[in-house]
Amino acid sequence: MSKVMSLKDAVSLVNDGDTIAIGGNVLHRAPMAAVREIIRQEKKLLKLVKTAGAHDIDLLCAMDCVETVDAGFVSYESKYGLATHYRKAVEQGNVRANEHACYTVICSLRAATMNVPFMPVHGLNAGDLLLENDYFVVVEDPFSGTPVTLVKAIVPDVAFIHVQECDQQGNARIVGPKFEDVLISRAAKQVIITTEQIVPESRMKLLKDQIDIPGFLVSAVVKTPQGAAPTSCYQKYEVDDRSLQSFMAQKNKDELISYLQSYEKKDYSGGTKLW
Repeated sequence: MSKVMSLKDAVSLVNDGDTIAIGGNVLHRAPMAAVREIIRQEKKLLKLVKTAGAHDIDLLCAMDCVETVDAGFVSYESKYGLATHYRKAVEQGNVRANEHACYTVICSLRAATMNVPFMPVHGLNAGDLLLENDYFVVVEDPFSGTPVTLVKAIVPDVAFIHVQECDQQGNARIVGPKFEDVLISRAAKQVIITTEQIVPESRMKLLKDQIDIPGFLVSAVVKTPQGAAPTSCYQKYEVDDRSLQSFMAQKNKDELISYLQSYEKKDYSGGTKLW
C-alpha cells in the first residue's frame, strides 16, 4: 500500500507536546518544508531533538512552537551568525535548552534504538553539563567501581527526514552525508519522509543495498521538491543565501509571516492558510 500523502496530512500526525527529531545537520538537508507546515498547523509545546540545528530550530522557536530543545549545537556556524530567535526564547524562559554534546544526543537516540532506558557515555565526567541537564546522571560502574555517566534515552514520537529519493512504500535513499538520519529513523516511533522525488519501486529494488531507511519504518512519504530549502540538499541545490538573508532581517513574529508566505505555494499548494 502506498504511503504517499500530502504535507498537510503527514504533519497532522504530530500532536501538541510530541518529541520531534529533525534530520539533516545545520544548513544541510533539514526538512524545512515540514518545519514550515508544523508552523502553519500551529503545533505547540514540541520537544525538539537534533545533534546540530540551525534554521529549523530557530524558526520553530520564533513562531512559538517549542517547549524544549535537546541539541548539542544550535547556530548557523556561518556568515548568518547565531540562532537569535532560539537564543531569545531561551533567555526569556519560553524554551528550555537541555544542553548536550552532539555525542550525548547520539547516545540518547542509540539507547532508544536498543529499547533501553539509558546509555553510558565515556569521557563525560566533569563540567556544567552534568549539573544543568537532568538527562545525565553519574553512577558507580558495578564492575570497576569508577564513576560512569549515563544519558537518558530519547524516544522521538515523530522523526522528519528529507531525502533525495524514495519510493511509495517509504524505502528511502540518502545521497551524500547521512548525518544522524539513519539513527533517528530507528529511534522514532513514527518516521515521516519528505523527498525530492518519488521513484518506482523497481528502481529501489535495483538499489536495495543503498537503501538507508527501509519502508517498514516509515509512516508517510511526501513529495516535496526543494523541501530542504533554504538549506542545501546534496547534488540538488545549495543554501539559498537570499532567503536566509531575508529571514535574518525579520525581527519579530509578525514580520516573519511574510517570509513564511514566500514558501507557501512551494511547500504545498493546498496547505493550511494561516495568513
